[in-house]
Amino acid sequence: MQKATREWVRKAEKDYRLAEAIAAGGQRFHDELCFHCQQSAEKYCKALLEEAARPIPKTHDLDDLLGLLRALHPVLTALRRGLLFLTGFAVDTRYPGEWATKRQATAALRWAGRIRQACRTLLGIRSR
Repeated sequence: MQKATREWVRKAEKDYRLAEAIAAGGQRFHDELCFHCQQSAEKYCKALLEEAARPIPKTHDLDDLLGLLRALHPVLTALRRGLLFLTGFAVDTRYPGEWATKRQATAALRWAGRIRQACRTLLGIRSR
């Protein structure tokens, strides 16, 4: 694995671990949990692009990233629903007027975990 890919994975993993810690904390930080789930998924997708020596766009739209990855890793298409769901948490809930629910936070962590596992498998990273 390339050094730059490892850096993307490290950042993605920090976002995922922070989301897990927020979930375990029992406080109502649903917006923040959802945001870090989106960020983890985004960075894992960008790690796959980095490893394939593809340009990495400055976007938070996970469907756009999936479009770039689909030909390389068709298996990711099965995660499209989750990628679309998480995309909404990149910006919207960071501003007044939009709030994530506990149910959305639970779903976000579940989707982020699935996306994380798929990307780690594609990158040849063993599960912990």
